[in-house]
Amino acid sequence: MRFLKNIVDKLEPTFSEGGKLAKLHSVYDGFKTFLFVPNTTSKSGVHIHDVTDSKRTMITVVLALVPAMLFGMWNVGYQHFLAIGQEAGFWMQFWFGFLAVLPTLIVSYVVGLGIEFTVAQIKGHEIQEGFLVTGFIIPLIVPVDTPLWMVAIATAFAVIFAKEVFGGTGYNVFNVALITRAFLFFAYPTAMSGDQVWVRTRDAFWWAGGKAVDGFSGATPLGQLSTAPEGTVYTDGFLHNIMGQPISFCDAFLGFIPGSVGETSTLAILIGAAILLITGVASWKIMLSVFAGGAITALIFNLWGPDTAAAQMPWYMHLVLGGFAFGAVFMATDPVTSPRTECAKWIYGLLIGAMAIIIRVLNPGFPEGMMLAILLMNIFGCLFDYMVVQSNIKKRLKRVPQK
Repeated sequence: MRFLKNIVDKLEPTFSEGGKLAKLHSVYDGFKTFLFVPNTTSKSGVHIHDVTDSKRTMITVVLALVPAMLFGMWNVGYQHFLAIGQEAGFWMQFWFGFLAVLPTLIVSYVVGLGIEFTVAQIKGHEIQEGFLVTGFIIPLIVPVDTPLWMVAIATAFAVIFAKEVFGGTGYNVFNVALITRAFLFFAYPTAMSGDQVWVRTRDAFWWAGGKAVDGFSGATPLGQLSTAPEGTVYTDGFLHNIMGQPISFCDAFLGFIPGSVGETSTLAILIGAAILLITGVASWKIMLSVFAGGAITALIFNLWGPDTAAAQMPWYMHLVLGGFAFGAVFMATDPVTSPRTECAKWIYGLLIGAMAIIIRVLNPGFPEGMMLAILLMNIFGCLFDYMVVQSNIKKRLKRVPQK
């Protein structure tokens, strides 16, 4: 590392004021601060002096996302070979999924970071590191067969209109990765719904036989619920995989089901949650309250809900299907778009969990629910903080003796 640091330090005069590449100083600074902890400190004002800057925080979140990413890659291959009826070993399944997901990951980072670098150069500011996490999340929350050009357009739209126009990292109102998914959902609905988008059906690899799959059912469990006729009774074995076999709670918890790359395995997501909580990066209050809000609302529907399969599905199944767990751990806890005050975090999380289940059960057109619930609560995050602060002010004023 010392050898690499010496090379970086020798290049600094070239990118500093008066150097040949001074206009690219923000690019150089971005790479340098990514590789090494900055040794600069604040000169005035009240600041926290700590080596854990925002880049290190973002990298911690990326590391927490790795278990979900790795399992999702394997599951892509697993679902594919199930669909074509071909047996394959663990590494062949993983390699297939890796090659399927990698292009989306590359497009996400190239487009998003390209815009970040361009804006930094235009403004003459440091490169903002928020997209380190966003670029990693986007491939995890979109269908594996989403065309790359759609991913590029949606990513560009989200970074420009949901982030940069608000002032960049730390100022955005909405979660940027979710705006990417929302853009795809409303602009290209056929690429985000249906059976085959959740299982990679295009096989361009010679070692897998070069097959393309036609006529199979790869609908997600939530998709199966949303298309069930009203009056359908939910029973054990109602949900099934692409082979027609019943999906158990264990299958859903471990992630052996069709779905977005990073959202299928609740176990892998909880491993990431443990990393975030141990390092103090995410709020346990928001995570817990999202699960609590979802469980309570689903239980209410179980007892007094409409006569639909979605309303009758056990509350614990709702928590392990779709993007509920992923949203609770990695989306709702976004420090920029979530509340800051402790009481507001409970309110925010409870409403996200409740709204996600309400949307799932009462609106079959949006079988997922978590995306819209989090984006809706992003709007009210600051309001919840304001209400809590004003409530505390009123309580303190009452303690002041009246003259």
